[in-house]
Amino acid sequence: LFVGRPWVVVSSGSSSTQALLAVRALAVDLGAQPVSMSAADHDAAVAVVSHVPQVVASLVAARLRDASDDALGLAGQGLRDVTRIASSDPALWTSILAANAGAVRDVLVGLRGDLDGVIAALGLAQAATGPETVEGGALSTIAQTIARGNTGVARIPGKHGGAPRVYEVVTVLVPDSPGELARLLADVGHAGVNLEDLQLEHAAGRPVGMANVSVVPGRSEHLEAELAARGWSLVS
Repeated sequence: LFVGRPWVVVSSGSSSTQALLAVRALAVDLGAQPVSMSAADHDAAVAVVSHVPQVVASLVAARLRDASDDALGLAGQGLRDVTRIASSDPALWTSILAANAGAVRDVLVGLRGDLDGVIAALGLAQAATGPETVEGGALSTIAQTIARGNTGVARIPGKHGGAPRVYEVVTVLVPDSPGELARLLADVGHAGVNLEDLQLEHAAGRPVGMANVSVVPGRSEHLEAELAARGWSLVS
């Protein structure tokens, strides 16, 4: 739970040096990385990287309550990624959000402003008689929203807390049977390729899953050839 994770140490102003050192020592003993922050900076930080994502995931997932079965049948990995944390405990998160209400509200107000801009832009697009008649400002607002998201996600720390990296992805069909995923991972190792990341998707209506194997650039073709030689079905 704690190994390699940041452990924020907040001084109250009256905290003794001995007390702060004891807390930092506890964090290190548990394998965590002590980080010193003020209470205000901590609250603002967790609001944007933890608390608001929970609220947004829950809001998106709540839209699914009235969705048709046909619509839900079209759901892909993107929806699962966005709503993964939406099944969190309501009582726990009510307590967390109430305790950090001010910082969370500030982020949500900014998010609401962004949403209002996108809604207005989509209204202009909806009223247009064709793609060529959409006001340029509306299209720019939509494009800038997506682009700012690209910029933001690129700032999320990558492997081992380092700078984020772009990987090549090899997608492999994995039978939904005991030991198959382990066999795939062993074959990746036998191919002499380091697995940088792994994501699993489930194919609708088929007893197979799709394993998205991330590798460093320049190694995907070699891995594809090695896995194909070992009988794996690849998705191009």
